[in-house]
Amino acid sequence: SCVVFCFVFLLQVLNEKKLQEVDSLWKEFETPEKANKIVKLKHFEKFQDTTEALAASTALVEGKLSKNLKKILKKIVAKDAHEQLAVADAKLGGVIKDKLNLSCIHSPMVTELMRGIRSQIEGLITGLPSREMAAMCLGLAHSLSRYKLKFSPDKVDTMIIQAISLLDDLDKELNNYIMRCREWYGWHFPELGKIITDNLTYCKCVRKVGDRSNFASSDVSDILPEEIEEDVKAAAEISMGTEVSEEDINNIIHLCDQVIEISEYRTQLYDYLKNRMMAIAPNLTIMVGELVGARLIAHAGSLLNLAKHPASTVQLLGAEKALFRALKTKRDTPKFGLIYHASLVGQTNTKNKGKISRMLAAKTALTIRYDALGENTSAEMGAENRLKVETRLRLLEERGIRRISGTGKALARTDKYQNKSEVKIFDPSGDSTLPAVSKKRKIQEVEEQDTEAAVKAKKFKAEMK
Repeated sequence: SCVVFCFVFLLQVLNEKKLQEVDSLWKEFETPEKANKIVKLKHFEKFQDTTEALAASTALVEGKLSKNLKKILKKIVAKDAHEQLAVADAKLGGVIKDKLNLSCIHSPMVTELMRGIRSQIEGLITGLPSREMAAMCLGLAHSLSRYKLKFSPDKVDTMIIQAISLLDDLDKELNNYIMRCREWYGWHFPELGKIITDNLTYCKCVRKVGDRSNFASSDVSDILPEEIEEDVKAAAEISMGTEVSEEDINNIIHLCDQVIEISEYRTQLYDYLKNRMMAIAPNLTIMVGELVGARLIAHAGSLLNLAKHPASTVQLLGAEKALFRALKTKRDTPKFGLIYHASLVGQTNTKNKGKISRMLAAKTALTIRYDALGENTSAEMGAENRLKVETRLRLLEERGIRRISGTGKALARTDKYQNKSEVKIFDPSGDSTLPAVSKKRKIQEVEEQDTEAAVKAKKFKAEMK
């Protein structure tokens, strides 16, 4: 049984012996005449409209039994209950067997038979022009594609991916705009940039006051604290900045408006992303936070794709370049990727970052699978796993005592101390190493040697003469 385009039909096999030769079965469907010798049309029923055909096709794709197919099988096949029904989908065959108690068969032979039937469908079903067949095929294909896109369970992930990408783009644009605003207004009032460090406060202050000469008469207490306001007014009086025209100030104020609007939209977008993450992946959000969780989903493509990754891959997501560079140069591989920005890794000292990131990745992989494949939407599992990681982090930082088992206990044992009192006698022989007789020559011996040398020298001179 199969559904093709906008009609349902049943075919009966005529020569079952030919079907046993699976490798050469395609030869029996080379021409319509050969195909008609193998199978013949037993029942044909047309759908009323494309909606009915779409419902039947969707049910078949999902391995379910549609109402039309159920009626046909009850009427036609129930008469020949002793015969087997060949189905292309094993899941659908199981459903038919359970609901209608019909014997179904699914094998490589059935797959080859279905392929042959599709190739010669125009010859097996007479009275249907090929142009109409192509039009029905195209129409149903478009309807099925639209349905899948409209009711796709993965489309929720797309919202998160787009939101986090837009959030990153907004951060880059905000950074560029704020740098340009500070540099531009800095020519007029350079001291203001050192006094006000917050970017949004800086832009609000510039938009409200405009020219630096207006600071003395303006009230910015709703934007700045009292101490900073006094510093700004004092700096405005002795500022070394250049004078600018009113048109320049208007353009700078317009840029400040853009920065403030984008900042407000970014805050709104962050709240939207936070709510989306808590609805779709609550356990992942609790483990690593909204931003890191959204970036992991965006990097993998979807939550389901991320759930297929092992913990080691989750740990290194985002550090692929560093990993392959380390493998190529035979150096140490990186210990973390996007997960480095999680709060648990950030609050760890440098020595323990690798250990905590590995444990966090393992627990995060579990929470991702629970969010993607689990039916329960509670965040209890994420809270429990986060507590385990925090406990481990506390033990590492406090250098907690680990349990020793096995041979480690024997090595860790210390011998029992026993006080042994022994009386030892002092040996004075090792006190001095000097010889008993001094080796220094006396003065008399030196004088005698000198006189002997003088006598020998006189005799030698006399002989020479």
